[in-house]
Amino acid sequence: MTSPEPPKADLVTSTVVKAVPPKRKRSRGQRVGPTDIADPLLREEAKRAFVWIGMAALFALVVLLAQPLLIIFAGMVFAAMVDGGARLLERFLPIRRGWRVAIVLVLVGVFLVWTAYFAGSQIAVQAAALPATVEAQALRAIHWLSERGFAIEARDVQGFVEKAVGGVGQLTAAVGGLIGAVGTTILIIVLGIYFAVEPQLYRRGVAWMMPADRRDYFEGTAQLMGRSLRRLMAGRLLGMGIEGVCTWLLLTAYGVPMAALLGLLTGLLAFLPNIGAPLSGLLMILVGFSGGVNMGIYCIIVYVVVQTVDGNIIVPMVARRTVDLAPALVLGAQLIMGVLFGIIGLILADPMVAMIKIWLERGAARLEAEGAE
Repeated sequence: MTSPEPPKADLVTSTVVKAVPPKRKRSRGQRVGPTDIADPLLREEAKRAFVWIGMAALFALVVLLAQPLLIIFAGMVFAAMVDGGARLLERFLPIRRGWRVAIVLVLVGVFLVWTAYFAGSQIAVQAAALPATVEAQALRAIHWLSERGFAIEARDVQGFVEKAVGGVGQLTAAVGGLIGAVGTTILIIVLGIYFAVEPQLYRRGVAWMMPADRRDYFEGTAQLMGRSLRRLMAGRLLGMGIEGVCTWLLLTAYGVPMAALLGLLTGLLAFLPNIGAPLSGLLMILVGFSGGVNMGIYCIIVYVVVQTVDGNIIVPMVARRTVDLAPALVLGAQLIMGVLFGIIGLILADPMVAMIKIWLERGAARLEAEGAE
């Protein structure tokens, strides 16, 4: 005797039940919460939305904490310079790292004290006379252009010249400390000393917060960033020293006034690529023409020679050993960082762009390697 066939309605019902996505199993007594989403498609979209919301919140947090983050990064840059000096001493003094770091810090302190006590009075007098000299030469150039048919009135640009001179005065007043606030400078130095004494401690701490399969990648990226930053800062300091000393010696040999101040400003402004050289050259040429046409032409020659040596020898040598950055990219970053964060953003724009480029290149190489596998 054959068994009766099941009703068609049951077949349809069983088919419909099988098409429904399986529900998540809950333990006995567990109640549905307000954030539980039963639909898997809706749950996946919610996850994506929360990721974007988290990224937006992280971006807002970075904007709010931009100044403290910049100070921490400035400490890392200072630590890279100290670490580079300690590694250089290791070739001649095979002693413990802590002693080598201490020697570098003592040498930096001695240089700053020497500059303040032995050259400070002369530079201060020259800095006080520089704004008046620049204003007089600017007005003289405007009068020369007006005599040759240019529709320029000295009275119309008097306010602009005074504002520019005011900016020059602020620049020369900040020779002793470009960052500005003494407290911020001390904090950057202290952070840099901590980073330079035990860099592996902080690198291991950050790597510990990474997923286990990403720690080796982070370690390689951090080491590459540190090596490139050390070489970048070493090349920058070398360029600053060569430009400042050569400018001072060449201007002193011809008897250009304010030679020490112009050499110091040239060396300090050399830390800012694309921006520092034109500013120091403009100041040098204006001061040169205050002593006559021949002295002004000589200052132009000095500026061209010094910048040619720096641009054709020092900069390519540093770029080959570090990160080769496009000048327009660096200039754009300097403008943005300078507007947003002032002088400290302008100073840190170049090393920050270099570190971001290394991070992006490492990420692209990792993705290519994973795709090849």
